[in-house]
Amino acid sequence: MSSRIYNICFDCADTYALSGFWAEVLRCSRHADAQPGDPEAMLLPTDGAGPIVFFQQVPEGKTIKNRLHMCLQPDDRTRDEEVERIIALGATQVADHRRPDGAGWVVLADPEGNEFCVLRSAAERAG
Repeated sequence: MSSRIYNICFDCADTYALSGFWAEVLRCSRHADAQPGDPEAMLLPTDGAGPIVFFQQVPEGKTIKNRLHMCLQPDDRTRDEEVERIIALGATQVADHRRPDGAGWVVLADPEGNEFCVLRSAAERAG
């Protein structure tokens, strides 16, 4: 018997704002009951597949590098286009590991400082 990932959880100060940011990034729906000021919020995968993304309010802020992070692979755009889109949503660039040959990734941080990576799309990898 094995386990599967049920949800991915973010500790944060503002569950509603951060879940709204990630709903835009991941193009998924925030649970209909979510309200500003709620101590919990969640995003539901639009296709029913994949884990729930859960946000829980905690009193302390982020102080060090994440020990676990997500790596995103764009479906319908290039890595660089996706990086630009996510920065426009409110992310900040932390590090740039793109290489001249097109390989590599970009490290971004969400509005509360949680790091994540944006990889090349499948089409870019195949090219």
